Amino acid sequence: MWSLVFLGKFIFLSIAFALESEGTVSIPKGKIEAIWLAPVSVSQKSSGPQIEVSAFLMHEHAVTNKQFKLFLKKHPEWEKTNANKLFVDDSYLLEFYSPQAKDNQPVTYVSWFAARAFCEHLDMRLPNINEWEYAAAASNSKRDANRESDFLKRILKWYGEPKGESIKSVKSIYQNYYGLWDMHGLIWEWVEDFNSSFVTGESREDSSFNKEMFCGAGALSSADKENYAAFMRFAFRSALKGSSGIWNLGFRCVR
Repeated sequence: MWSLVFLGKFIFLSIAFALESEGTVSIPKGKIEAIWLAPVSVSQKSSGPQIEVSAFLMHEHAVTNKQFKLFLKKHPEWEKTNANKLFVDDSYLLEFYSPQAKDNQPVTYVSWFAARAFCEHLDMRLPNINEWEYAAAASNSKRDANRESDFLKRILKWYGEPKGESIKSVKSIYQNYYGLWDMHGLIWEWVEDFNSSFVTGESREDSSFNKEMFCGAGALSSADKENYAAFMRFAFRSALKGSSGIWNLGFRCVR
């Protein structure tokens, strides 16, 4: 009898864990041109340094309301009424408990601290800036579309859209070259080092910091002007606090 009860609980927990961590995509190692950094030399004004990114796994879509509900059942300390006010602001999970909130919508109004706790719960973590930008550089058919005008225009168009009645469901915008859904066009996403003052500027991720980071449109080179979207993302992240909750800000995890 007890063995059956134990088996039942094990199956339930296994299903719950699968729902929370479902759908990871393998991202191969590679390099990304860090256009948000100063050029490597004067002769390379039109290009940023190349940053090597190691292979990693990434959730195929943003964490959903359904997945976050399962997390809260195991970690009630992150419920809106229980969460430590040092780690969340007043807008935390503002629309999460609304009848209009759908299970397959990305969870938003979620703080960086809560997002990290969710990822750690799955033995995962938030992606760093280099990983996120590397994965998000892929269009529907190309591994690196950071120089493709149509791809960049589509991103900028979304950045200019006003808040609608509700956010669309995950897997509703587009699937990129790697199999990741909605890296642009659905929500903004947390990264681990969102508030970094400096981003690594040499060829290795663990290299010394580059203290000549570009800041704003005035620093864009002629080759970079079309990818102003990347600078908008950096500016957005820099304005955040770890406790921030925003209507279109969610996350996905990596390992």
